Amino acid sequence: MAEPHRAALAATADAVAAPAGHRFFEEGDPAQRFWLLRSGKVALDLQVPGRGAVVVETLPASSMLGWSWLFPPHRWRFGAVAAAPVTAFRFDGRRVRELCAADLRLGYDLLLRFGAVMLDRLMATRVRMLDLYAHPEELR
Repeated sequence: MAEPHRAALAATADAVAAPAGHRFFEEGDPAQRFWLLRSGKVALDLQVPGRGAVVVETLPASSMLGWSWLFPPHRWRFGAVAAAPVTAFRFDGRRVRELCAADLRLGYDLLLRFGAVMLDRLMATRVRMLDLYAHPEELR
């Protein structure tokens, strides 16, 4: 990413720490932030009827957490909880959307980056759902 874009994004961020068990967000709640994980692990979960929250992926350090802030209606599509203590940079999604609207190159760059994250997350969710439903007789 170009240095001016990194600097603009950094101006919307602050450093945060969260203990294990901290819930970053719940599926369906308003999405106004995203995080770049510096250390720790975050479990993404999805509410599955009859099963409750099912972990679909665990994100390690250097992962991007959250993409729902980018797309209306700006509601979380998954839930997220710290599986281990986390340090991260937290970004203000509304301010980043404003930056992207003002600088289309930045917007395009971020869209490509978050598009790749979304594809990875959706594939992980698909694989996890196949695991859950492939052998229902084993659950009895």
